Amino acid sequence: MTTDASDVALPAGPHEDEPHEGGISNRLNWLRAGVLGANDGIVSTAGLVVGVAGATTDRTAILVAGVAGLAAGALSMGAGEYVSVSTQRDSEHALLAKERRELVEEPEEELAELAGIYRDKGLSEALAMQVAEELTEHDALRAHAEAELNIDPDDLTNPWHAAWASMLAFTVGALLPLLTIVLVATGFRVPVTVLAVVLALAVTGWVSAKFGYGPAKKAVLRNVGGGLFAMVVTYAIGAAIGTQIG
Repeated sequence: MTTDASDVALPAGPHEDEPHEGGISNRLNWLRAGVLGANDGIVSTAGLVVGVAGATTDRTAILVAGVAGLAAGALSMGAGEYVSVSTQRDSEHALLAKERRELVEEPEEELAELAGIYRDKGLSEALAMQVAEELTEHDALRAHAEAELNIDPDDLTNPWHAAWASMLAFTVGALLPLLTIVLVATGFRVPVTVLAVVLALAVTGWVSAKFGYGPAKKAVLRNVGGGLFAMVVTYAIGAAIGTQIG
């Protein structure tokens, strides 16, 4: 008994746990900026306030240092992301402009180049040329941008998205150690802050792995290990300076 090809059930579509949806470039850009901002906010502010707490028990001094660090860090992260992603976007625009010019001035060479890309990926000479011709007829710029440059012309990186994501994430991350160390009683403020930071970094590590399709354990260990190291170093420095001044 034979089975007709039309009777065979085909897969319903892309796997749900794989990033086939559109806009993946901007999604990863937001994720990178957000996770980086949150981690930096948590670690840098925790290191700052724990370091100050190592030098003094004055709640006002710790609060002032933490707020100043939060404001400076958030603005710095936002500005840095905007400049960095703007440079990337400028490069993308320049590459697309170059590709448009080449498609107008050298259409045959561009077609051969596109066919060569698909031939190098394993297609036969005839099929590679057929694919190149059909894609060029449909949308030549998109075909070349995606195959040659790995750029989606309709999904360029957005510097404002990255800047706001980084700045807001930094602020939210920084508020956790700042509020914890200010609100907790003097004798418990450092260990409670350390515990809160460890838990927060474990969460951001897990989130980054979840949405970035990476291993969660490694991401969590990286975040927590880096945060603990920063707090130990800054507390030791603060305690040493506080002892010398005192």
